[in-house]
Amino acid sequence: MKKILLLSLILAFTASLYAQTSDKKWAIGGGFGAYGTLENGGIGIMPELYLSRYLSPRFDLMLKGDIGVFRTGLKSNLDMVNPFLNLRFKLSDESKNLRPYLFAGPGYLADNGVSAVNFDAGLGAKYYINPKAALYMEAGYIRGIESTTYNNITGRENLWKVTAGVELAFGKTPDSDMDGISDKKDKCPNTPAGVAVDANGCPLDTDGDGVADYIDDCPTVAGLTSLKGCPDADGDGVADKDDKCPDTPKGVKVDAFGCPLDSDKDGVHEGIDKCPNTPAEVVVDKDGCPIDTDGDGVADYLDKCPTVAGPKENNGCPVVEKAAEETLVSPDLKVEPVYFGYDKTTYLKGEKTKIDKLVKILKADNSLKVNLTGNADSKGTEEYNMSLTEKRIDSVVKTIQSSGIPENRISKEKALGETKPAATNDTEEGRALNRRVTFEVIKTK
Repeated sequence: MKKILLLSLILAFTASLYAQTSDKKWAIGGGFGAYGTLENGGIGIMPELYLSRYLSPRFDLMLKGDIGVFRTGLKSNLDMVNPFLNLRFKLSDESKNLRPYLFAGPGYLADNGVSAVNFDAGLGAKYYINPKAALYMEAGYIRGIESTTYNNITGRENLWKVTAGVELAFGKTPDSDMDGISDKKDKCPNTPAGVAVDANGCPLDTDGDGVADYIDDCPTVAGLTSLKGCPDADGDGVADKDDKCPDTPKGVKVDAFGCPLDSDKDGVHEGIDKCPNTPAEVVVDKDGCPIDTDGDGVADYLDKCPTVAGPKENNGCPVVEKAAEETLVSPDLKVEPVYFGYDKTTYLKGEKTKIDKLVKILKADNSLKVNLTGNADSKGTEEYNMSLTEKRIDSVVKTIQSSGIPENRISKEKALGETKPAATNDTEEGRALNRRVTFEVIKTK
């Protein structure tokens, strides 16, 4: 009895080192208990030993051996030997210290010189001293085999048993990325080799900016993911550590060094340059646009008459009026306006019939010309609507020219934007009437 008590203490001490979990899938267990027959009474000592394999969070496979020893008088006699292959069904997950389970499986019983296949079943519980160590206790039923006793009585001797002991685990803990944190607990299982990690197995991030230290160019200062963890005070996309112009106003385009771009080298950076493609060495104003002394819309470097206003078509020089006068064509030849959808530069479906009528008129009389005027509704800025109107005129002109009318018979294309509405801009119907290109057919005498 003293030997049994000593062995129990040794096993209990060793159990503080290991117990089976999903990290360590193999385990050995051993313990002692009592057993007896259900039919005839009597109690014996039952040591047991098992080897188990973790299969899943719910199941273990166990190879177990039970030995029954009856004490008669001063002698202990071996009564039975019964190995089993049990399946253990766990009733709780690994987060609990106390984990109950059910077990059952086939076995092979040798009892009083008779042997045969049998089975056992029962319930038990493991209590985890720490994540690696557990004590267990279980109670079960052992199916006996039919045999003839010494008094020639034939029958089946079924048994009960109660045992308690310790379970010790062994086996390598999986750690795919070799960072010292098991795969089960590793929230970052693919960390590169050699990278320092925290308790969750994730790379250290000293400044807490979401960029791990090992790829953070500024590991002690919080920054942006897009800049490898470095800050960007002026928001120009160049990290402060590389920015030679750290106070660039927001929205200004910058070069690789964080300084404002000046693609045309005119001394006005692109953030305020309204003419960013000015040719080299052309004199510009404060907005970065070429100087236009006479204000005719033709820059001095292109204007053949820079001090006298003139149209672009005449290289900035005044046009000498022709003696011929232009008169309106008969009202019978009037062409209705072409209308456009909201914010569209292509005319509405069906409007081309009006352009076809205009082309037919122009082809019938080569002395006829057409002036185009474009309009927009009041939605949007004046500058945007003026540009939109110009594009609408261009789309109609292209259609006219594609029908064979030469460019010299299309004149005075004028974009009015929202300045000359044909109807109110307070209703959708009115705005629809204002999105138009109108025609003026004229005849040269």
